[in-house]
Parts: sequence; structure tokens; C-alpha cells
Amino acid sequence: MTHDMNLPAITDQPKSFSERVLSWLRPITPRRWRRGVAVVPVVRLAGVIGFSTPLRPGLTLFAIARTLDKAFKQKGLKAIALVINSPGGSAVQSHLIYQRIRQMAAEKKVPVIAFVEDVAASGGYMIACAAEEIVADASSIVGSIGVVGASFGFDEAIKRLGIERRVYTAGDHKVMLDPFQPEKPEDVEKLRAIQKEIHEDFIGLVKASRGARLSGPEQNLFSGEYWTGRKALAFGLIDRIGDLRSVLRERFGEEVLTPLVAPSRGLLSRLSSASEVLGPHFGGGASAGFADDVVSAIETRALWARYGL
Repeated sequence: MTHDMNLPAITDQPKSFSERVLSWLRPITPRRWRRGVAVVPVVRLAGVIGFSTPLRPGLTLFAIARTLDKAFKQKGLKAIALVINSPGGSAVQSHLIYQRIRQMAAEKKVPVIAFVEDVAASGGYMIACAAEEIVADASSIVGSIGVVGASFGFDEAIKRLGIERRVYTAGDHKVMLDPFQPEKPEDVEKLRAIQKEIHEDFIGLVKASRGARLSGPEQNLFSGEYWTGRKALAFGLIDRIGDLRSVLRERFGEEVLTPLVAPSRGLLSRLSSASEVLGPHFGGGASAGFADDVVSAIETRALWARYGL
């Protein structure tokens, strides 16, 4: 009797009963409960940063802190996706949001990916720098690494109207840059010195975040200029051209879960948040609140218009 030594190897081992059951149930099991499915929560950061009224919340750390907490506490977390659409705003709020994202990413040991929609400029780009990777559309607006301050001068107007401005202060510089008084060179010099300091901090943050990936000339990169996503890629301000769905599926598989983690936008929620800040007497200044909303809307429109949006 001879033995055939060239028999084909048995490669398919019989599945256990539990494995067969899981295989049968997989098509009807919610994706979140399936083994090996990556979860990448999506946090949308949209709007002007820091311009806020009680009933018209802007993009501030206070407004998004709970949203970030929820996102970073998701089970099966593999990464966090930030969807950014902001023309900038408050330097302080931009930096606070940046810091909170970096702190939570370090605590949870998960990567953060930023996806730019229409614009990530100025403070919006600062927040994008909190991500290890920045993805933008070819036509997105990116950059504006600078500092801006704007005001109006009404001193000549009130003279023509016969209005006398009366101001009483303790402190020589308490009414610096008062729009109802003539502009003083020393006040402008002081403001420019503050802006220069903030700008230097912004530049340092971008350099620390992007490192050797930055390839554009510094006199252009940090001049306050902005570019399309394609040009920003050439300068190293972003890492690739793409969109959220395609990039996350490429990175984590076709079944990747991308739950949107959004803040509550209901009226009762906004009133509750406002009362936390303003106390139990909130609601007595309806006319002042309306005026604040009007001014906020004008300032917001002006910021978006700066980028042709």
C-alpha cells in the first residue's frame, strides 16, 4: 500500500457553533455592535468664533465643551473627526478650543482629523491645527494666519449733530480707542503692540503643530493671506485634498461608524445655558438683547464676507 504525499492541504477549518451564529446574525446586527467596526465621532465646529449672545450662541469653548466630552467618551473610539467651517473671530476662544481638543486627544490617546468645509481661516485654522491631519476640499479657503481689529470713528459725526461726549474715568488710558473721540497715535501704537504679540503666539502654534510639513515662505504664510485648499496643500498648511466620507472609509474600512455629536440647539437649552451664565434675572433686557443680536449679525456677516462667502 502506498500513501499519496501530494494530497491538498486542508485550509478551511470548521467553524464553531458560536462563530456560525455570529456569521448568521451579522447582516441584521446594528453596525455599532459588530466586532471590528471603527467608531469615529464627527464634531461640527461652524460659525464665527466668540461672537455670542444668550439666544445666539457663537463658537466658544463654553458652547462646545459638552459636545467634545460626548465625542471623546464614545465606545469603540478610533479617532475624532472635526468638521470646520469658520472664518475666525476671538483669538482667546480659538486657543481655548484648540487646547481642549489637544488635551482630550492626549488623555484618550486617539488621533484627531480635521476636515475643512468652505473656510478654516484665522481662528478657524488655529482650531484645525489641533488635529494631527488636516483635510480640505480643493476649493476650500485656508490660512489668514494674522490678527485683525476694526472699529469706527464717530467723533466728526457727533460734532455735526451737536452732541457733546462726556466721559469720566479713573485711569489715563481707560477710554483708549473710544470711537466717539479723535484717534490718538499712542493708542494705535499700543493696539499694534498687542496684536503683534498675539500674532507671534499664533505663528508659534502653527509651527509647533505643522512642523517640517510647512514649505511656503514665512513672509507669505504668516502675512494674513489665505489660499485655496490646493495651494494650502503645496504650502504644507493641510495634508491632503479630500472629503470626510472618502477619507474615513479609506482609513477605517467601509463599515466605519461616523455618529454626529452635536450640541443641543433647542430654545429651552439655550435659555438654560444663558441662565447659567447670567443668573436668575436673565430675560429682563429684551431690547438690549435684540440690539446685541443685530450688532452680532452685522459683525458675523462682515467676517464671512472677507472670504467671499
